[in-house]
Amino acid sequence: MPTYGIAHLWAQGDPMTRFVAALLVAMSVVSWSVIVSKAFAFARLRRHAGCAQRHFREPGDGGDGVAALGRPGTPFFELASAGQRALAHHVASGAAHRGRVDLSEWLLRCLRASVSESSARLQRGLGLLASIGSTAPFVGLLGTVWGIYHALLALGASGDASLEHVAGPVGEALIMTALGLCVAIPAVLGYHALARVSRDIVAQLNRFAYGVHTLLLTGSVPAPCAAMKERV
Repeated sequence: MPTYGIAHLWAQGDPMTRFVAALLVAMSVVSWSVIVSKAFAFARLRRHAGCAQRHFREPGDGGDGVAALGRPGTPFFELASAGQRALAHHVASGAAHRGRVDLSEWLLRCLRASVSESSARLQRGLGLLASIGSTAPFVGLLGTVWGIYHALLALGASGDASLEHVAGPVGEALIMTALGLCVAIPAVLGYHALARVSRDIVAQLNRFAYGVHTLLLTGSVPAPCAAMKERV
Protein backbone atom coordinates (compact mmCIF):
# COMPACT_ATOMS: atom_id res chain seq x y z
CA MET A 1 0.00 0.00 0.00
CA PRO A 2 1.68 3.28 -1.05
CA THR A 3 2.00 6.09 1.44
CA TYR A 4 0.74 9.58 0.69
CA GLY A 5 1.34 12.98 2.23
CA ILE A 6 3.18 16.25 1.82
CA ALA A 7 6.60 14.57 1.69
CA HIS A 8 5.42 12.13 -0.97
CA LEU A 9 3.76 14.95 -2.91
CA TRP A 10 7.04 16.90 -2.95
CA ALA A 11 9.15 13.88 -3.80
CA GLN A 12 6.90 12.72 -6.65
CA GLY A 13 5.85 16.17 -7.86
CA ASP A 14 6.94 17.76 -11.11
CA PRO A 15 8.54 21.26 -11.30
CA MET A 16 5.12 22.93 -11.47
CA THR A 17 3.91 21.23 -8.30
CA ARG A 18 7.09 22.10 -6.45
CA PHE A 19 6.94 25.69 -7.67
CA VAL A 20 3.39 26.11 -6.36
CA ALA A 21 4.31 24.56 -3.01
CA ALA A 22 7.41 26.76 -2.68
CA LEU A 23 5.38 29.82 -3.63
CA LEU A 24 2.83 29.09 -0.92
CA VAL A 25 5.59 28.65 1.66
CA ALA A 26 7.17 31.96 0.58
CA MET A 27 3.81 33.73 0.80
CA SER A 28 3.28 32.33 4.29
CA VAL A 29 6.72 33.50 5.44
CA VAL A 30 6.16 36.98 4.02
CA SER A 31 2.69 37.35 5.53
CA TRP A 32 3.80 36.22 8.99
CA SER A 33 6.83 38.53 8.79
CA VAL A 34 4.56 41.48 8.02
CA ILE A 35 2.07 40.51 10.73
CA VAL A 36 4.71 40.13 13.46
CA SER A 37 6.73 43.23 12.52
CA LYS A 38 3.65 45.42 12.18
CA ALA A 39 2.16 44.12 15.43
CA PHE A 40 5.31 45.07 17.38
CA ALA A 41 5.55 48.44 15.62
CA PHE A 42 1.91 49.27 16.29
CA ALA A 43 2.22 48.21 19.93
CA ARG A 44 5.13 50.63 20.37
CA LEU A 45 3.20 53.42 18.67
CA ARG A 46 0.16 52.92 20.89
CA ARG A 47 2.36 53.18 23.97
CA HIS A 48 4.03 56.23 22.46
CA ALA A 49 0.65 57.87 21.89
CA GLY A 50 -0.11 57.96 25.60
CA CYS A 51 3.34 59.36 26.39
CA ALA A 52 2.93 62.03 23.71
CA GLN A 53 -0.34 63.27 25.17
CA ARG A 54 1.19 63.48 28.65
CA HIS A 55 4.48 65.17 27.72
CA PHE A 56 3.44 67.69 25.08
CA ARG A 57 1.63 70.16 27.35
CA GLU A 58 3.68 72.63 29.33
CA PRO A 59 6.00 74.66 27.03
CA GLY A 60 4.52 77.66 25.24
CA ASP A 61 6.36 77.01 21.97
CA GLY A 62 6.27 73.23 22.18
CA GLY A 63 10.07 72.88 22.07
CA ASP A 64 10.54 70.91 25.28
CA GLY A 65 7.47 68.86 24.45
CA VAL A 66 8.94 67.82 21.12
CA ALA A 67 12.15 66.74 22.81
CA ALA A 68 10.12 64.60 25.21
CA LEU A 69 8.46 62.73 22.36
CA GLY A 70 11.50 60.56 21.67
CA ARG A 71 13.62 59.98 18.62
CA PRO A 72 12.86 61.47 15.20
CA GLY A 73 10.93 59.25 12.84
CA THR A 74 8.01 58.44 15.13
CA PRO A 75 4.69 59.89 13.93
CA PHE A 76 4.05 62.02 17.01
CA PHE A 77 7.53 63.52 16.96
CA GLU A 78 7.23 64.28 13.25
CA LEU A 79 3.80 65.82 13.77
CA ALA A 80 4.98 68.14 16.51
CA SER A 81 8.11 69.02 14.52
CA ALA A 82 5.98 69.79 11.45
CA GLY A 83 3.90 72.18 13.54
CA GLN A 84 7.01 73.92 14.85
CA ARG A 85 8.49 74.26 11.36
CA ALA A 86 5.20 75.63 10.03
CA LEU A 87 5.05 78.23 12.79
CA ALA A 88 8.69 79.21 12.30
CA HIS A 89 8.20 79.52 8.54
CA HIS A 90 5.12 81.69 8.98
CA VAL A 91 6.93 83.97 11.41
CA ALA A 92 10.05 84.19 9.22
CA SER A 93 8.06 84.97 6.07
CA GLY A 94 7.55 88.58 7.11
CA ALA A 95 4.47 90.64 7.83
CA ALA A 96 3.63 91.22 4.15
CA HIS A 97 3.52 87.51 3.33
CA ARG A 98 1.93 86.41 6.60
CA GLY A 99 -1.20 88.35 5.77
CA ARG A 100 -1.85 86.23 2.71
CA VAL A 101 -2.28 83.00 4.70
CA ASP A 102 -3.90 82.88 8.12
CA LEU A 103 -1.65 81.24 10.73
CA SER A 104 -4.35 78.84 11.86
CA GLU A 105 -5.07 77.69 8.30
CA TRP A 106 -1.36 77.32 7.56
CA LEU A 107 -0.80 75.19 10.64
CA LEU A 108 -3.81 73.03 9.78
CA ARG A 109 -2.48 72.37 6.29
CA CYS A 110 0.97 71.39 7.52
CA LEU A 111 -0.38 69.20 10.32
CA ARG A 112 -2.81 67.46 7.97
CA ALA A 113 0.05 66.79 5.54
CA SER A 114 2.10 65.25 8.36
CA VAL A 115 -0.82 63.06 9.46
CA SER A 116 -1.37 61.92 5.86
CA GLU A 117 2.29 60.97 5.48
CA SER A 118 2.26 59.04 8.75
CA SER A 119 -0.95 57.28 7.74
CA ALA A 120 0.63 56.21 4.46
CA ARG A 121 3.63 54.80 6.32
CA LEU A 122 1.36 52.89 8.69
CA GLN A 123 -0.41 51.30 5.72
CA ARG A 124 2.79 49.94 4.19
CA GLY A 125 2.74 46.16 4.10
CA LEU A 126 -0.99 45.87 4.67
CA GLY A 127 -1.68 45.84 0.94
CA LEU A 128 0.71 42.90 0.62
CA LEU A 129 -1.23 41.02 3.30
CA ALA A 130 -4.49 41.71 1.47
CA SER A 131 -3.00 40.47 -1.81
CA ILE A 132 -1.69 37.27 -0.21
CA GLY A 133 -4.99 36.64 1.53
CA SER A 134 -6.95 36.99 -1.71
CA THR A 135 -4.60 35.05 -4.02
CA ALA A 136 -3.27 32.20 -1.84
CA PRO A 137 -6.45 30.05 -2.13
CA PHE A 138 -6.29 30.28 -5.92
CA VAL A 139 -2.59 29.41 -5.94
CA GLY A 140 -3.39 26.34 -3.85
CA LEU A 141 -6.28 25.51 -6.18
CA LEU A 142 -3.91 25.70 -9.14
CA GLY A 143 -1.67 23.16 -7.45
CA THR A 144 -4.65 20.91 -6.78
CA VAL A 145 -5.90 21.03 -10.36
CA TRP A 146 -2.42 20.36 -11.67
CA GLY A 147 -1.95 17.45 -9.25
CA ILE A 148 -5.33 15.88 -10.13
CA TYR A 149 -4.55 16.25 -13.82
CA HIS A 150 -1.30 14.34 -13.49
CA ALA A 151 -2.85 11.76 -11.17
CA LEU A 152 -5.58 11.03 -13.71
CA LEU A 153 -3.00 10.76 -16.49
CA ALA A 154 -1.04 8.25 -14.43
CA LEU A 155 -4.19 6.24 -13.67
CA GLY A 156 -5.18 6.26 -17.33
CA ALA A 157 -1.78 4.96 -18.32
CA SER A 158 -1.92 2.18 -15.74
CA GLY A 159 -5.44 1.16 -16.73
CA ASP A 160 -6.51 0.71 -13.10
CA ALA A 161 -9.20 3.21 -12.12
CA SER A 162 -10.35 1.53 -8.92
CA LEU A 163 -11.23 3.70 -5.91
CA GLU A 164 -8.17 2.46 -4.07
CA HIS A 165 -5.86 3.86 -6.74
CA VAL A 166 -7.88 7.05 -7.39
CA ALA A 167 -8.51 8.26 -3.84
CA GLY A 168 -4.85 8.42 -2.82
CA PRO A 169 -3.42 10.62 -5.61
CA VAL A 170 -6.50 12.86 -5.77
CA GLY A 171 -6.57 13.31 -2.00
CA GLU A 172 -2.86 14.09 -2.07
CA ALA A 173 -3.46 16.77 -4.69
CA LEU A 174 -6.07 18.37 -2.43
CA ILE A 175 -3.28 19.10 0.06
CA MET A 176 -2.36 22.09 -2.10
CA THR A 177 -5.79 23.64 -1.56
CA ALA A 178 -5.43 23.13 2.19
CA LEU A 179 -2.01 24.79 2.09
CA GLY A 180 -3.47 27.74 0.22
CA LEU A 181 -6.14 28.17 2.88
CA CYS A 182 -3.55 27.89 5.66
CA VAL A 183 -1.69 30.77 4.05
CA ALA A 184 -4.76 32.89 3.26
CA ILE A 185 -6.62 32.71 6.58
CA PRO A 186 -3.85 34.21 8.79
CA ALA A 187 -3.13 36.85 6.13
CA VAL A 188 -6.77 37.97 6.00
CA LEU A 189 -7.21 37.97 9.77
CA GLY A 190 -3.89 39.78 10.23
CA TYR A 191 -4.82 42.38 7.64
CA HIS A 192 -8.13 43.26 9.29
CA ALA A 193 -6.63 43.35 12.79
CA LEU A 194 -3.70 45.54 11.75
CA ALA A 195 -5.92 47.82 9.67
CA ARG A 196 -8.15 48.38 12.70
CA VAL A 197 -5.14 49.26 14.88
CA SER A 198 -3.78 51.52 12.13
CA ARG A 199 -7.05 53.45 12.02
CA ASP A 200 -6.93 53.85 15.79
CA ILE A 201 -3.39 55.23 15.65
CA VAL A 202 -4.36 57.67 12.90
CA ALA A 203 -7.29 58.82 15.05
CA GLN A 204 -4.87 59.40 17.94
CA LEU A 205 -2.61 61.35 15.59
CA ASN A 206 -5.54 63.52 14.59
CA ARG A 207 -6.39 64.22 18.22
CA PHE A 208 -2.76 64.98 18.98
CA ALA A 209 -2.59 67.30 15.96
CA TYR A 210 -5.54 69.25 17.40
CA GLY A 211 -3.59 69.72 20.63
CA VAL A 212 -0.45 70.79 18.76
CA HIS A 213 -2.46 73.24 16.67
CA THR A 214 -4.05 74.79 19.77
CA LEU A 215 -0.75 74.89 21.63
CA LEU A 216 1.08 76.68 18.83
CA LEU A 217 -1.73 79.22 18.44
CA THR A 218 -2.56 79.93 22.09
CA GLY A 219 0.39 78.62 24.09
CA SER A 220 -1.73 76.10 26.00
CA VAL A 221 -3.13 72.67 25.33
CA PRO A 222 -6.93 72.14 25.46
CA ALA A 223 -8.48 70.02 28.17
CA PRO A 224 -8.00 66.32 27.35
CA CYS A 225 -11.72 65.52 27.43
CA ALA A 226 -12.51 68.18 24.88
CA ALA A 227 -9.44 67.59 22.76
CA MET A 228 -9.98 63.87 22.43
CA LYS A 229 -13.21 64.46 20.48
CA GLU A 230 -11.73 66.79 17.92
CA ARG A 231 -9.83 66.04 14.74
CA VAL A 232 -7.81 68.14 12.39
